[in-house]
Amino acid sequence: MPKKNQILEGLIEDAVFPNKGIMLINNEPIYVTGTFKGQVVKARIIKKKNQKWEARLLEVLEHPDYLTDPCCSYFGACGGCSTQHLPYTMQLDLKHQQVTRLLKDAGITEYEDLGILASPEVTEYRNKMEFSFGDAVKDGPMTLGMHKKSSTYDIITVGGCKLVDPDFTTILEYTLDYCVKHHLDYYKKLIHTGFMRYLVIRKSKTFGKILINIVTSSQKDFSFTELAKELSALKLQGTVTGVLHTITDTLSDAVKPDSTSLVYGTDTITEKILGLEFKISPFSFFQTNTQGAEVLYKNALNLIQNMDNKVVFDLYCGTGTITQIMATRAKKVYGIEIVEEAVEKARENAAFNQLTNCEFIAGDVLTEVDKLNAAPDIIVLDPPRDGIHPKAIQKIINFNAKELLYISCKPTSLARDLPILKAAGYTIDKLMCVDMFPQTPHVETVVKLSR
Repeated sequence: MPKKNQILEGLIEDAVFPNKGIMLINNEPIYVTGTFKGQVVKARIIKKKNQKWEARLLEVLEHPDYLTDPCCSYFGACGGCSTQHLPYTMQLDLKHQQVTRLLKDAGITEYEDLGILASPEVTEYRNKMEFSFGDAVKDGPMTLGMHKKSSTYDIITVGGCKLVDPDFTTILEYTLDYCVKHHLDYYKKLIHTGFMRYLVIRKSKTFGKILINIVTSSQKDFSFTELAKELSALKLQGTVTGVLHTITDTLSDAVKPDSTSLVYGTDTITEKILGLEFKISPFSFFQTNTQGAEVLYKNALNLIQNMDNKVVFDLYCGTGTITQIMATRAKKVYGIEIVEEAVEKARENAAFNQLTNCEFIAGDVLTEVDKLNAAPDIIVLDPPRDGIHPKAIQKIINFNAKELLYISCKPTSLARDLPILKAAGYTIDKLMCVDMFPQTPHVETVVKLSR
């Protein structure tokens, strides 16, 4: 019988989403995060969750032959990537297998499987990165970058990160040097003291414009005007067109703004997807893989063959990317999004793209769907990682739309929601995976349902 803190050695015989290897000890499965089939590992049991024993990887004792050398020097230390040493075709196969296995375990087996579509870029594909200030060791020098693997507090500076292009590294390193030079201390999450919290960089893949957001606490009064001018003068492949300063005193490890001020330039950048342009503000939700988003949206919407003269609900619409793409084909599209700033940008983008058949509503899907008087022919669902709220899913079912298109960034949430929709009379017609996140275990999954 396994026990907490017990150290085990064994062969990883299988792997499930998201990259949890399975080691069998006396025929009882032990789930070891970040491991792959064929590895021999040493791991420590940390807890039992949902009747399953979970363990933390301590050491890989033996690698299978199919693993290759990773492309990034931080691999293994940084928590940003976990599959770089897996050839890309095998990354795709693994993601597809793990999604279909989750659905099978949920009783979803009868559908047309369209496989998985690759990302056009497998490195330097991200258009947004959120770097944290901190230290690599307790009371060590200030760092700026990503969390260490399996660490809540330790941060390593990741100049040369392979998920972003070189402009991100140049900006990261210059900002860190500037903060050290000016004795700007970092925010310590455990005791809630300090100043520098995050550096958020967005870059338009289409136009090369860069938006920088410097996030601090309110514990110091400091002007970033000088830094903004110096950042805008850096020799980059792109161009810095805006620098902002956001203040947040939230205790959570997330960028939740109390206030945001424009230090330099403009507060938005523009991205282009499938012929439409979208203004992106500091806190707008926008797919982090621009070219991957084109693959996702084009192929997902092609699953609905006839959208002419149809009324569409786009629930969880963000800045309205899907809404507006559908509006080029549908009669009328309604988009609902809880983030008001995103809705404002969606309205601006629709006007800029000269789309008059979009209507955007700011609010929670759970309550706003009750206020819609229109009858949808098609409902598009692209919920947050946790999936559809249990109360909202019944309201969605009650609209009796003939077709549903469910786009999910977390297969476990999808596997929870699909049986509910199936029990309500929907048929799962088609499944398609799209790799938006190369070098990581994450994947987008699209399911077409009909009544």
